[in-house]
Amino acid sequence: MSRIAALIRTREAASFSRPLALLVAGALFLENLDGAVLQTAAPAVARDFGVAPAGVSPAIVGYLLAVAVAVPVAGWVAERYGTRRVFLWAVAGFTMASAACALAPDLLWLCLFRVVQGAAGAMMIPVGRIAVLRSVRPVDLLAAMAYLTWPSLVAPVVAPFLGGVITDVAGWRWIFVLNVPIGVALAISGALLIPRNDTSFRTPLDRWGHLLTAGAVVCLTGGVELLRGGRPWVVAALLVAATLLAWVAARGMAHHPHPLFDPAVMRIQTFRVGNVSGSIYRLVITGAPFLFVLLFQAGFGWSAAAAGAMVTAVFVGNLAIKPLTSPIIRVLGFRRTLVWSIVAGAATLLAFGWVHASTPAPVIAALLVFSGVVRSIGFSAYNTVMFADVPRDLLPAANGLSATLQQVGTALGIAAAAAAASLGTSWAGPDPVELGYRVAFVPFAALLLLPLLGALRLPANAGGHATARR
Repeated sequence: MSRIAALIRTREAASFSRPLALLVAGALFLENLDGAVLQTAAPAVARDFGVAPAGVSPAIVGYLLAVAVAVPVAGWVAERYGTRRVFLWAVAGFTMASAACALAPDLLWLCLFRVVQGAAGAMMIPVGRIAVLRSVRPVDLLAAMAYLTWPSLVAPVVAPFLGGVITDVAGWRWIFVLNVPIGVALAISGALLIPRNDTSFRTPLDRWGHLLTAGAVVCLTGGVELLRGGRPWVVAALLVAATLLAWVAARGMAHHPHPLFDPAVMRIQTFRVGNVSGSIYRLVITGAPFLFVLLFQAGFGWSAAAAGAMVTAVFVGNLAIKPLTSPIIRVLGFRRTLVWSIVAGAATLLAFGWVHASTPAPVIAALLVFSGVVRSIGFSAYNTVMFADVPRDLLPAANGLSATLQQVGTALGIAAAAAAASLGTSWAGPDPVELGYRVAFVPFAALLLLPLLGALRLPANAGGHATARR
């Protein structure tokens, strides 16, 4: 009987295309990685171009903003031209822009090529995911989303270490050179794996909705980025502008015959919680590795390589728990899983407020591994529950909106972590620098508790058909 059950589980597990899910996961990993990998290479880039290290930030921020601006329209582009065609063109554009970045003669051209790279990468996020979601039954949603979750978990953790190693060994231009063979492999795989039976729809683009949404994203990202710059009036103006633009966009889309985002999806409770609360959750756990690196490097005085190597313990936790993530969610359900992962994650971040330079390395590594375990479970739960109750006809609208909100959360993660570090170091004053970076974990842990409000409002059986036992 056990052998028969195993065969049944194997057959049912294969009811969605694992190769296609892995292909899309690889593309998402490449896009997420390039959003953060240039951070540790910034000093080397600055030396080559004869500018201050801070002057390289437009190449980093420009990429993130290009992604944030292009993601909202990716769903319409996919419906207009077909997911297969758009995905392949996006991978090709990303690959060519990467090659151009590697050959950039100065900082201005690097920034321009990074914007093109970000815009192309933005098309890979929702377009690739919709290619997977269209062929997944509700009972297989949890298994399918497990493949699409790991890029967002792994990329922010390995990017600083990987960028530092490549820069030290081969030079920063090789960060982009290595994208080329990977991009070629993704394009060939996509041509073979993505179905050709795409249907295209010639609906008009909600240009005002896109313009207002893009403006809100840019203002919000810029406002959070400037939190550490000591210009409160500019920050306040940008955040107010972001709020107003988002409100006007939502009002306009509610009355538009073909809105950029269908407001109907926000009336689905699991989708709303998975995206609104999930974006805050994503913001915190995306920014946390940056805080870890700051604590170890600037607070404890470790080398960049040592700090990066220690942070990879988070990836160990992600990897170790991955086989058990889906069974845990099936046993506990989405509501209890989210509540547990939020509380445990906040407690772990708070614990770093008591970690100091003399804390044994194994203790620090154990905390990081546990942090990786918790974030992996929470990420999988959020990424799955948001689509658990979305009807198939609303999938494109839900996918586009969720991709936009998730990208905003990711883009704000580093900025929020830097703001927390600035707040902590300014509060510590003349005390040891280490204390300021430890204090920074307190507001970050408090921020992670905000998604708890949404999780507690979910019914106990929320998304039950996605966790049903087969």
